[in-house]
Amino acid sequence: MVRFRAGRLLAWVAGAVVAVAVIAVGGAFIYIHFISGPAPAPLSLKPSGAAPAEPVAATGTLAGSWHVAAGSLVGYRVNEVLAGQNNVAVGRTSHVSGTLTIKGSTVTAASFTVPMATIASDESERDAQFNGRIMDTSAYPTSTLVLTAPINLAPAPAAGVVRTYHATGKLTMHGATRPVTFSLQAERTSAGIEVSGSIPVLFSDWDISNPSFPPFVTTQNHGELEFLIKFAS
Repeated sequence: MVRFRAGRLLAWVAGAVVAVAVIAVGGAFIYIHFISGPAPAPLSLKPSGAAPAEPVAATGTLAGSWHVAAGSLVGYRVNEVLAGQNNVAVGRTSHVSGTLTIKGSTVTAASFTVPMATIASDESERDAQFNGRIMDTSAYPTSTLVLTAPINLAPAPAAGVVRTYHATGKLTMHGATRPVTFSLQAERTSAGIEVSGSIPVLFSDWDISNPSFPPFVTTQNHGELEFLIKFAS
């Protein structure tokens, strides 16, 4: 009788564990695919499917000082596995400040600052982990990017034309500063200049803890810092 009861108890416990696992995976699937929805598309100059603008003759000079304008966005993109379901974690902020200096047709200086605690995703628990053990935003409240080599824009693009350039800079996050090289796309608009791109980030290079939160969430050891910056004179 005792063995029979013990066996039934063991079977009940095993069944309960399986049920919890099924509920966890099923709940994650429902959340990702039906509640949360797909992750926001990567930041870019053109919305997906948008028709290209008709190029027009460039007017005025690009030379001068430019500042970050409203509508700019900076954030992160990291692939993760949430309770067995593949997901893309995205967090963004519109709180970006900075300046860009152009002399002739050359970008000679640029610097940008982001208050890290303003970056938010679609999940408050993820944001709490981001601000706490991952980025420790109370100890390291800002991140900065400073251009360290000039960018030649010649010939000056016509308005509506998107061109690709390569940039070199120093990225400071989590109290660590590292050199970075990356591609960016730039477009001259009627309102000014728009620039978008992404910077690959290996977390260990900036002494950032892996965002994984086992056993529920595991992530890759790298991600992307993506940006869409709008400049006005």
